Amino acid sequence: MKETHILVVDDEPEITELIGLYLAREGFTVHVADNGNDALRLEQEVKPDLMILDILLKHMDGIEVCRQLRKYSSVPILFISCKSDDNDIIHGLTVGGDDYITKPFSPSQLVARVKAHLRRLELQRKAMAEGAQEECMLVFDGMIIDLDARSVHIDGRQATLSVKEFDLLTYLAQRPNKAVQIDHLYEVVWGAESNGDTRTLMVHISNLRKKIEPDPANPVYVMTVRGIGYKFATKEGITHVYR
Repeated sequence: MKETHILVVDDEPEITELIGLYLAREGFTVHVADNGNDALRLEQEVKPDLMILDILLKHMDGIEVCRQLRKYSSVPILFISCKSDDNDIIHGLTVGGDDYITKPFSPSQLVARVKAHLRRLELQRKAMAEGAQEECMLVFDGMIIDLDARSVHIDGRQATLSVKEFDLLTYLAQRPNKAVQIDHLYEVVWGAESNGDTRTLMVHISNLRKKIEPDPANPVYVMTVRGIGYKFATKEGITHVYR
């Protein structure tokens, strides 16, 4: 059975020891770094399945670590931060973080969040390996979504999306013009309940719009449905292309 490697990055030994203890109990192989430089080095050496990354680090903070990683790695990044660091959390999600959890947190809550992310990642890998996605491409007016290649082209231009941004777009696009509730969208893309905190989803929607919309302030694809959630809007309908 393949080992699952988790890289924990925090400069407080008490926190890394506690997180490591709970993750090890669940059978995960845990690696620890207490600074940004070691985090980048270990990510290259270990190739972890997921990273737990504190925002407030010495010398190189977690935001910069994430920014550097996103130049070459799509490893899921779960930020941990103090509740007062809302701006840092939003910044972290904007530069490529997948999710966050605030301090102080329950170790069991953190483990549950880690498992949810890994479960979603494994489902994606199985779908790609087994060819479970019958529809290979979704074609709209001005947009082509290639499900196998996980790529998106807007008017011939490729949009570089993160894993979560692509999953959000695909889920909405497969249900054109249908409103999807915020909590449901978070659950299917992140694999966990939102518990009423929708900031992660909102930041990812904002990032997605910046990459695919002609004018992000006035979206034409990913629309807000007031009081409900979001929908993918299209006048031409959807065309399924098979290989």
